[in-house]
Amino acid sequence: MTKKLARHGNSRALVIEKPILDLLGIDDNTTLQLHTDGESLILTPVTTEERSATIRATGRKFAGKFSQAMHVLAGQEDV
Repeated sequence: MTKKLARHGNSRALVIEKPILDLLGIDDNTTLQLHTDGESLILTPVTTEERSATIRATGRKFAGKFSQAMHVLAGQEDV
């Protein structure tokens, strides 16, 4: 299948037909990861497990970096 990009403001958009989206289990609420190998674009649906792992990792990073500030804001300066 050959496609052309459509102008979308200052960006370009790629229209993906419903049968392909259905085949891959992609809907309007699916988060997609975009990668490149330097020559090709690779678009992958992000699984719930991957999203959960990312959220957990972000939370741990935030907690480590801002734990003292969070204790101060919670009124627990002595912790």
